[in-house]
Amino acid sequence: MRSFYPGRFSFFASSGTVPFRVSLAVAAFAAALALGSPNAQAQNTEIQDTEIKDTEIQNTEIQNTEIQDTEIQNSETPAIEIPGSETRNNETYDDKGIFTAQFENDMFGGSDQHFTHGTRFSWLSPESRGWVEDMARLVPFFDSGARRRVSFSLGQNIFTPEDISEPALIPDERPYAGWLYGSVGLVSENGERLDNLELQIGVVGPASFAEEVQTNWHDFIGIDEPFGWDNQLENEPGVVLYYERKWRQLWEFPPVPWIPVEDLAVDVTPHLGGALGNVYTYGAAGATFRFGDDLPNDYGPPRIRPSLPGTDFFRPPEDDFFSWYFFVGLEGRVMARNIFLDGNTFEDSHSVSKKLLVGDLQGGLAVTLGPVRVAYTHILRSKEFDGQGKPDQFGSLSLSTRF
Repeated sequence: MRSFYPGRFSFFASSGTVPFRVSLAVAAFAAALALGSPNAQAQNTEIQDTEIKDTEIQNTEIQNTEIQDTEIQNSETPAIEIPGSETRNNETYDDKGIFTAQFENDMFGGSDQHFTHGTRFSWLSPESRGWVEDMARLVPFFDSGARRRVSFSLGQNIFTPEDISEPALIPDERPYAGWLYGSVGLVSENGERLDNLELQIGVVGPASFAEEVQTNWHDFIGIDEPFGWDNQLENEPGVVLYYERKWRQLWEFPPVPWIPVEDLAVDVTPHLGGALGNVYTYGAAGATFRFGDDLPNDYGPPRIRPSLPGTDFFRPPEDDFFSWYFFVGLEGRVMARNIFLDGNTFEDSHSVSKKLLVGDLQGGLAVTLGPVRVAYTHILRSKEFDGQGKPDQFGSLSLSTRF
């Protein structure tokens, strides 16, 4: 007996019931032949190649899109590199403070009289936030977009008459006096302008220890001892508020074949300022001219007041370990109060008649070696009081380092 079902067939032997089931061999055999034919292989290859190409194109488009997104993000958040700085919230933050030591003395001018010595140590903080910003906002003439720092300093100035060998008071000579002070200040700087507001608090008189310092120093270096300190000004607390503004204008020269220095530049920094207090009260104006190689970002070397207002702040060139500049400056002051000539405020003391107008002419050299700046300034100061024989001259050394 034979049965037929669609898709398969079976035979049953009369001698038994063992089925022989055969799958669709014909269909399987035909399919194998079809897959093994050259045309089918070519079609399969083309399909595979098309799929690979589509995959490569998609991958390339995704990679290009990612690269473009990265480039856009980088272009939107540029960073300015400054030596010794880091970037915070897409802003370059100078995290280096500046320590300065200063020494001014009339021995550089070959004399020992009038303003005879000054010492000052100062610390200028890194760029500050928080309470410094809050304090700076209280100063209406500070630039709201500038970088702010805090300064602290400790100093001493010593003044004597021309003849230090005379123990008696010399009426027509300036008094013996000393000024020991500390100060705190705010500095605002934006690359082209610097504002400096500083409060000095100290003491004039024997409590300044000026007599001890000068006497011991003269004894140490083996020169004449001063004998007239019994006539110095009396003890008096002193307070002075200083303010200065400087504008920096920079011009860079194109390379000159016959000059071996590549980065010559000049800048001019005019300034206005003044002081208000029982020690000094005055108004001042002047300018400083600098010429040098790869000028660092600063506003001239620091000075001990009253003087042309240099600054502890400096930022070395980004791509040069060594730079230098010569400078010359001029300042005129209208003096309303000078305790070291006018005498004590609240009691009688030795005094002389001061001149209303006083001027400083200075020049020198500053060298920057990486994070260190060394400068020498030579100062010629006009006569400060009636009866003064000749203008004074003295020198100033300063060493500043960033860390």
